[in-house]
Amino acid sequence: MILKMGFVKWYDPTAGLGVISPLDGGDDLYVSRTGIASAHNKLLREGQRVEFSTPCGRRSQMAEDVIAY
Repeated sequence: MILKMGFVKWYDPTAGLGVISPLDGGDDLYVSRTGIASAHNKLLREGQRVEFSTPCGRRSQMAEDVIAY
């Protein structure tokens, strides 16, 4: 697992889906409500800084273990 920093490009709380842009300039990643690490707050805001992981050894466009700051 590789930890990265980024920001929320957009998030639709009704659908529980959004997009994160990594600070390292890599490709944007999708985030789902189930990928947000907080048990109590499953909402993200546009422009919010986040830390997230990407699975090693698997080409995935999904961010996991998302922590919002």
